[in-house]
Amino acid sequence: MAAMQKLQRCAVSPTGKHSASVIFLHGSGDTGRGIRAWVRDVMVPDLAFDHIRVIYPTAPARPYTPMQGMLSTVWFDRRKISRDCPEHLESIDAMCSTLGSIIQDEVNAGVPKHRMIIGGFSMGGAMALHLACRYHPDVAGVFALSGFLNTDSVAFQAAEERARAGNSLPELFQCHGTSDELVLHQWGEDTAALLRKAGMAATFHSFPGLHHQLSQPEMELLRTWILAKLPPTTTL
Repeated sequence: MAAMQKLQRCAVSPTGKHSASVIFLHGSGDTGRGIRAWVRDVMVPDLAFDHIRVIYPTAPARPYTPMQGMLSTVWFDRRKISRDCPEHLESIDAMCSTLGSIIQDEVNAGVPKHRMIIGGFSMGGAMALHLACRYHPDVAGVFALSGFLNTDSVAFQAAEERARAGNSLPELFQCHGTSDELVLHQWGEDTAALLRKAGMAATFHSFPGLHHQLSQPEMELLRTWILAKLPPTTTL
């Protein structure tokens, strides 16, 4: 069922010719419109580009175990917000399939996967890492803001197996606040270290005093990285 769902989404269209795409996934309980509004409030100017379409999908509401099974807009289920419990792979894999349709829509619009970046905030960052490491390793990059992977995540194994086989992996961009009390800074730092050990090129930026939130300095760094990975195409 989940693989057949068409996700709601909002997007910021490029002001010029569309030649690249960014898929930005929200955190648990949020929506595409919610994270898009937050980004716009934090960034001056907005996260908008001449040539890049920025897409903000919304996760479907599903029972969420950390909220005693209440419905929430989350990308996947988990037992608790902890790095030391098994991943709920059934819900993760179903959502990877669902989000894959958005990637395919961009391919159909003429944007190859090497001109795409997938990323997100908090749970959205973890979802993006599963997509990039396991299902779409041919994207240009992946970012995780205030996010983490479980210690025994299958994404680490997938990245390691791909690197061992001599296949390329997308570059990782990660940011995390040192005062984050929901997703500890150490969890994010360890995620970057384990992916680096698996063979992924990864950069990790710490933001002193930042809680579980977006910040303008972080978003400016992200914008710079996006433009470095997805530069404008030149017409001969």
